[in-house]
Amino acid sequence: MRALLLGLGALALSSAALAARPVRYVPLPEAIPAGFAGGDGDVIVRNCTACHSLEYIVTQPRGKGAQFWRDAVTKMITVYKAPIEPAEAEAVSAALAAKFG
Repeated sequence: MRALLLGLGALALSSAALAARPVRYVPLPEAIPAGFAGGDGDVIVRNCTACHSLEYIVTQPRGKGAQFWRDAVTKMITVYKAPIEPAEAEAVSAALAAKFG
């Protein structure tokens, strides 16, 4: 019984350690639409695809402006804990604003 409890405790600790690591998803090159390949698109692919598909990203509203995208990225980081490095948050916002206005 004691061995079982120790084993369960070790499993719980290792699971908690794995859950704390940020998730990074790198789509295959053929899965990246041409509009996201290179330049501004790379920062979007690197940071947004941990949670969103590229198909979802291209359905976002057009013409909302740079402030809309800054607010959206801030919300993703603060509310949903998106794994976006602070240094890249402005680049992500700028890229989304450039692509979708």
